[in-house]
Amino acid sequence: MTVSKRCIVNVLRAGVAMFFVPVLLSRCASMMTPTGGPRDTLPPVIVKMTPDNMSTNRPLTKHQPIYIEFNEFVQIKDQQKEFFVSPATKKKPLVSLRGRGIVVQLRDTLEPNTTYSLNFGSSIRDNNENNPLNSMRYVFSTGDAVDSMMMTGYTADAYKADSMSKTFIWFFPADSVEQVAEYDSTIFKYKPRVIARAENNGIFIAQNLKPIDYKVYGVTDANDNQMYEAGVDKVGFVEGVYNPSKMPDFAIWFDSVRQYVTAEPQLYMRMFTDKAFRRQNLSETDRPSQHRANLYFAAAYPRIVKIHFDSLPDESIILEPMTKGRDTVAVWINHPSELIPDSLRGEITYFKHDTLNVLQEVTEPLKLNWRYIESKEEKREREKEEKERKRAEEAGEEYKAPKRPSKFVHKIPTSAEVNPERNLEVSFDYPLAEIDSARLLMTFTDEKENVEDLPVHFVRDTGDLRKWHIISDWSRQGKYTLTIPEGAITDIAGLKNDSLTCNYTALDPDKCAVVKVHISAPEDGRYILQLLDGNNALKEEKRDVRAGDVQFNYVPAGDIKFRIIEDKNGNGEWDSGDVVKRLQPERAEFYANKEGDEVFVSKANWEMELEMNMRQIFAPVTMKSLSRMLDEREMQRLRKEAERRAKERPSKKNRNNEDEMNRINNSMNSTGNMFNKFR
Repeated sequence: MTVSKRCIVNVLRAGVAMFFVPVLLSRCASMMTPTGGPRDTLPPVIVKMTPDNMSTNRPLTKHQPIYIEFNEFVQIKDQQKEFFVSPATKKKPLVSLRGRGIVVQLRDTLEPNTTYSLNFGSSIRDNNENNPLNSMRYVFSTGDAVDSMMMTGYTADAYKADSMSKTFIWFFPADSVEQVAEYDSTIFKYKPRVIARAENNGIFIAQNLKPIDYKVYGVTDANDNQMYEAGVDKVGFVEGVYNPSKMPDFAIWFDSVRQYVTAEPQLYMRMFTDKAFRRQNLSETDRPSQHRANLYFAAAYPRIVKIHFDSLPDESIILEPMTKGRDTVAVWINHPSELIPDSLRGEITYFKHDTLNVLQEVTEPLKLNWRYIESKEEKREREKEEKERKRAEEAGEEYKAPKRPSKFVHKIPTSAEVNPERNLEVSFDYPLAEIDSARLLMTFTDEKENVEDLPVHFVRDTGDLRKWHIISDWSRQGKYTLTIPEGAITDIAGLKNDSLTCNYTALDPDKCAVVKVHISAPEDGRYILQLLDGNNALKEEKRDVRAGDVQFNYVPAGDIKFRIIEDKNGNGEWDSGDVVKRLQPERAEFYANKEGDEVFVSKANWEMELEMNMRQIFAPVTMKSLSRMLDEREMQRLRKEAERRAKERPSKKNRNNEDEMNRINNSMNSTGNMFNKFR
């Protein structure tokens, strides 16, 4: 008999609470003496709940303790992070152990006609092997019925284009929140009526919803306080409102590898850090060294008009944003050390939010103190030197102080392979005051030991005061020697370099791969194309990419991936969103070929050609396309896990490796099209 997907899902919706209760994970057990054998990998099993799960007409006050009994002794782990109540109560219930179970004591007056769920996440584990009982929930209602509608979705990091685990999903009844076209203050002004949370794969299954319209948001809640903190928590939202009774049907199943329930997602939420809503003010200052101070602002991109110190010329002050969000600004003092007082007094003029949340120009006093603290090693050296000087004076000899090593700090590699297209990047602890270019020497030695001088230039990076690029002719195969004499480089603290000799070679094209990318895109489309390694570390990026051909010439051998950013405003960087203005972040997607592969293997002296259709990559996300992408990623994940385990040698620690391999392979076989299982 053929059973329709709609029929199956309707059955699941009706009985979903029982599905999540680990009855389905039950196992046979009998009392006997342990005799060794395979390690216990099964979670605890619920044998009794008092009062019953899914009970109704529960009192609003004078709560009877809830007792959940298991078939074995359990422990509670990470309760603060894992356990939450939907909807949230002012006081979290108390959860404690008793016998072979747990006791939950509610501490707040409940709301009438409301369905509550106690969500334990993976906090309940067996006492011996620490096996978690995932997705455990206890549900009850203060009304005549338990709300039983469901909705599913997927949460992803908007920039990394990868799943985000443990994101909280907040549901607000659309008819109970303010609707203002110019801005959205829902998550600041109201409490969610239903709370769900995504699993490690980024998929959430929200339960106990009503058949009404909801506005839906995602919050990471880094501080575990059930509040959204702008600039701290990542946030996401979906456009419009969603009624679970009108949503497409979905499949639901138990992931036997990761041991929790998962489902086919209906919604897609891209999470981002929104710093636009933070009020601007100078929140903190410090002065870690004589020539440097830090200004910490509450919001990104502070508008600083002027900084003035009574004892320093204004032109000696250099400002440098230190973070990507530019909410920390370094104040560098380009002035002789002996003329800089330990206590700097002055004022700063910048734009600050007033009580009406309007940016206004203000001038505030600024005081920065610094005191040199001698280290133990420096003290020992000083005392030793004083003794040597005294001994020399008593003997009538001339004392010569030993030469101290320079405190000049740099990050100039003494050896490296240089990408000819990117030159050599170096950095310093302080901004530089002077480079005596005439004293720098670059030589090139070919295979026949012929030596020639090459021109060399230090060029400062446009976005980082302390980063420089060493420019030379890096196109040939041989040995490059850079000689930097003592004192050729001086920083703003007056520190000079020790002599330095560096040996470099240029990347050999024959040891690298070439990747040619043929791009088809709309005429007005602009993109950022990033080349990543197998660990998602950025290796190279091309900006202002349009329709046509792009080529990466020095691609290291190994796993590579490509992330594409839809650069809608053409500023050459990924832009985050704004939850108040309902502005979504720019889309970032991983490239996948027709087979769904996102990871490719580059080989030395090898050429790879890829076709990227930006219309397809950035097509609107549908439930079908999202399911297909997650299906392909899951197959890749399982395949890698199987390959990793296949390489492991049998040992006592992994004596169940064969069983685990069989479980993974069975999962791969049964989930060949896991998101299409009811189609």
